[in-house]
Amino acid sequence: MATVDEKFDTVSPTYGMGADQVEDLKQSITVDTLHNDEAVRVLANYQGAPEWDEKEEKRLVRKIDRRLLSILCVTYGLQYYDKAMLSQAAIFGLRTDLKLTVGIRYSLAAAIFYPGFIVGAYPAIVLAQRYPIERVIFGIVLLWGICLMCTAAVQDHRGLYAQRFFLGALESGVSPAWMLVVGGWYKKQEQALRMGAWYCMTGYVSIISPLINYGLGHITGSLSPWRYMYIVAGAVTIIWAFVILFLMPPDPIRAKRFTEREKYIAVARMRVNNSGVRNTHFKFEQLRELLTDLRFWLCFFIALTMLVANGPVSSFQPIIINDLGFSGLNSLLLVMPAGFVIGTIELSVPYLCYRVKGLRAYMVAATVCLTLLASLLLWQLPQSATGAKLFALYILAGYGGGYAVLMSLQIANTAGYTKRSVGSSGMFVGYCLGNFMGPLVFIEKEKPYYTTGWIVTVATSAMCIVLAIAYRLACVRENKKRDRDGAEAFEHAYEDDLTDVLNKQFRYTL
Repeated sequence: MATVDEKFDTVSPTYGMGADQVEDLKQSITVDTLHNDEAVRVLANYQGAPEWDEKEEKRLVRKIDRRLLSILCVTYGLQYYDKAMLSQAAIFGLRTDLKLTVGIRYSLAAAIFYPGFIVGAYPAIVLAQRYPIERVIFGIVLLWGICLMCTAAVQDHRGLYAQRFFLGALESGVSPAWMLVVGGWYKKQEQALRMGAWYCMTGYVSIISPLINYGLGHITGSLSPWRYMYIVAGAVTIIWAFVILFLMPPDPIRAKRFTEREKYIAVARMRVNNSGVRNTHFKFEQLRELLTDLRFWLCFFIALTMLVANGPVSSFQPIIINDLGFSGLNSLLLVMPAGFVIGTIELSVPYLCYRVKGLRAYMVAATVCLTLLASLLLWQLPQSATGAKLFALYILAGYGGGYAVLMSLQIANTAGYTKRSVGSSGMFVGYCLGNFMGPLVFIEKEKPYYTTGWIVTVATSAMCIVLAIAYRLACVRENKKRDRDGAEAFEHAYEDDLTDVLNKQFRYTL
């Protein structure tokens, strides 16, 4: 603990603190990083001018974007590329080499990734809270790259099950960690766009990966083409792990290549979020509160019902295109337009939410409507309607834009560092359960129509739309109650690491 001579009062929602505010509150305080957020230390120890202007803050935000978003985007793009490799390898001999055409073996190989994701998510997020996050992510990415390369040595479906499970466990920490990183660097209104920036890589990487795998698919060496795909992808991932270790700025408190003033502004401007930046101490009372929070459970079930549709998107899309009469290589190339369409949706929807306040829950519902429409078309149209079915496949992952916004809602509407970190991890459990269910309902013997799969996708998408509207109503109701009680927003969250429930000055983002 350290003693300082100034206590910092509220920061203006946009710019710096007034000098008169600092002078009015001069008194000796103790910086307690056990109960408080570590950002207090940065604010307390800063000796320069406490004010800053709009231009200075904008320059800082651009610098944060340059140094941080490139790391987040490439890492998440690699994660999706590695995770979705299965569907592209499937049309290059993986299913026949490993005898995955028997029963539901292929569906189970796709689905088993997500129990691993559930097993690994909580330990990963605890490690990310307790230890330097860039080192934790370095270790995770390094190990998953090694695990990915080992896929080339798999000889049967049992080995693939084991590889997919452990790959899921290793990759699980990235998405919750990125949510924490964005929550620690950006204001609430800025978060949706930054979430979309890295999440849209799930679409845009699907433009690049088919080209890479198209080339690898022509290799006529001693191994099957799909084995070369995994070797190359694993090697690239291992190299990228070291980029993360040396270049990633983890949070405003410990960021390298930022001046002391830039760190101060980066921390101080975040006070308007009422949710803190970093606290390394796990607080069980915040965990208990999370488990009784209606808004968390609504986010959980929105993620679960939304991501059932990811089964056909990530595991069956090239196969469904192949069933329409296209060759294996052409099926791979026809995935590329879907990547462009979905990547654009995943980027433009968060951008719209960034520009216009109060749209986030509505946009979650609207994007899932695209998935609902696509599922109905793929279920009801005959195989002869090739163009219409391709169109439906290209908009099927429209939910992706809504999921990027949902992540920003979970971060923006959860205060208290432990509650926010565990809540991020918990929402990914819902994400995993939806992803686990998705491939299993697409039954091999029902191809090419997959009736059971599309019925389940339609039902869960409709349920997701209802839950998104219910989430917004719950937030509106609580905000109105707090307004009636007279609690003003944006005060003193850093001083005691309060949760959103306990801090009555907190207002929920819509």
